[in-house]
Amino acid sequence: MELRKFERILKKEPEEAAEELLKEVEKAYGEIPYILNFMKQSPELLVAKVLYENQIIREFKHLDVKTIELISIGVSAALRCEHCLKLHIRVAQRMGATKEEIFDAILIAGSLSNNAALAEGTRAMDSELKDECRVCGMLQEKGKSD
Repeated sequence: MELRKFERILKKEPEEAAEELLKEVEKAYGEIPYILNFMKQSPELLVAKVLYENQIIREFKHLDVKTIELISIGVSAALRCEHCLKLHIRVAQRMGATKEEIFDAILIAGSLSNNAALAEGTRAMDSELKDECRVCGMLQEKGKSD
């Protein structure tokens, strides 16, 4: 969103600005995401959220829109947000993503989620199952003694 448009929106009443932004979101996505529809009850928050996300997702175009949607699919899958996942699958399809690309994004998310769970779990296990010897200061596994 260009700076002039941003300034124009901020000069409007929150309800009017929210409606305009929702129309733009619908134009870009082909639909309005659930959370944005829900946030219409708080137009000041909706405007701030949409403008913030627009700057991150749409304005700093180092990634193309299809890649952004594939990342969004992976994150939604990893977070297990069914509604977000379905929305981003639909949007990715509109942006030209194939079923294979969408599946790859889900596989990557699954692999990273699995690795994150393993890393977090083993780190917690290591930190909780080790004791420092009060005599020599060396770490030992709990329940084992020399």
